[in-house]
Amino acid sequence: MARHLIRRLTRRLEPFVDEITSHPWVAKYAPRLADPDLWHLNRRSTARAVAVGLFSGLIPGPFQVIGSVALSIAVRANFPLAAITTLYTNPFTIVPLYIVAYEYGKLFVPGAGAGVPSPPPGFALSATYVGAVFAWMGDLGKPLAVGVLMLALTLALVGWTVVRVGWRCHAIWAWRRRARLRAARAA
Repeated sequence: MARHLIRRLTRRLEPFVDEITSHPWVAKYAPRLADPDLWHLNRRSTARAVAVGLFSGLIPGPFQVIGSVALSIAVRANFPLAAITTLYTNPFTIVPLYIVAYEYGKLFVPGAGAGVPSPPPGFALSATYVGAVFAWMGDLGKPLAVGVLMLALTLALVGWTVVRVGWRCHAIWAWRRRARLRAARAA
């Protein structure tokens, strides 16, 4: 069911993709955007896109999508999927993820666990909340910086592995299902 929905959506986007990649500005200045791996969902580009999206999701501020698109072009990943994957971070999840990153970073930075970190700011839908989060992140220092990088790498590796193994399991299941159907028709 989901597979057919994705295929139908991909087919509907093909004229849009062709229009973008054949535009003279794109053809002249950004020919890498015509790479099929950037637009099509296959085993390799999908796994790369999930890894890039999970890695870029921990980039602070509004640079997550920009970072995911740039990394997607560099590693030939499906960049719409990578940009969507960055959405696991939002105002509700970023503080808990950064707390996990801080604790993870303390494992790699010697002597980092000596002081008690300041508590995270309370959530509020305001411009001051963003400033408060950045100030809180600055107070956490080196363990947070190392932890964010290590957590991003860990999430990327886990995401890539889960997609590759899941895709492989699905392919094996489909092969066996087709073999059973052929055997049933032959009998």
